[in-house]
Amino acid sequence: MSETNGMATIEARGLSKFYGEFAAIRDVSFSVSQGQVAAFLGPNGAGKSTTLKILTGYLAPSEGSAWLGGLDVATDRIEAAARIGYLPENGPLYPEMTPLELLQFFGEARGLAPDRTKQRIDAVVTQCHLEAVLEKSIFKLSKGYRQRVGMAQVLLHEPDILIMDEPTSGLDPNQIRYVRQLIRDLGATKTILISTHILQEVEAMADHVIVVNEGRVVFDGTVSEMEAGESLEAAFYRLTGNSTAKPSQAAPNATASLSGAQSAYEQPAATAPAVASAHDAAPPSEDERHAESTTSTEGGAL
Repeated sequence: MSETNGMATIEARGLSKFYGEFAAIRDVSFSVSQGQVAAFLGPNGAGKSTTLKILTGYLAPSEGSAWLGGLDVATDRIEAAARIGYLPENGPLYPEMTPLELLQFFGEARGLAPDRTKQRIDAVVTQCHLEAVLEKSIFKLSKGYRQRVGMAQVLLHEPDILIMDEPTSGLDPNQIRYVRQLIRDLGATKTILISTHILQEVEAMADHVIVVNEGRVVFDGTVSEMEAGESLEAAFYRLTGNSTAKPSQAAPNATASLSGAQSAYEQPAATAPAVASAHDAAPPSEDERHAESTTSTEGGAL
């Protein structure tokens, strides 16, 4: 993980979002310094996705302000959007397009020059290991490959801030390892905020932790400060009001995943999805087997 220079790159200042009398989040404040990988934790319905959508400009706050790279998202929305890559959970792609067509489309939409678009497509295809499926229709791809396409699209314009909502949701173990390695690699040069239910990801990737519960920040500090002499799992239960529950009773398989159905107010925005990327040598996953079988049946080198 990278060292930070102390300058806040992602900042929430007193954010609140009300739906009638219901407060999805209330007075949420935190900052992520340049070069940090920060994990954003909380139970289902705690306000994580609502906060991310406000930070990225997809929702307007009822109160407070969001800042990215020193820019007020409310008043400098377009300029701020050029600085970030946002991966909401399960966001849609254009299924009738191929990955190559999709990347060309988004390069054009973002105003990249043709030569620059080609250069960046070559770079993200290599980075996200899309060579085998580059000219296949997206609707024919497995979930892991679709997520890699989403990541490639988000990285296309070289943002220096990445905000990801549940980036490993629904992935198999090989794919999870790929995305963790990719995030670690990206964390060397970028500021990253990750919303997750998977406590193992905090230990594997993050150097900063923010915990929300019932729409409020209940912890903001380092991983070691959160543990405070106990396990990360026990600390999570303590911070979210379940300190007396045994892990096996409160949330089976909590160490592996604390995920469940999102609340109605925390459904992700409709943009690019979470993603996996193959950086390590590993036995062929379902994705690789899928790519090989579709290549042999459809014909044509990819």
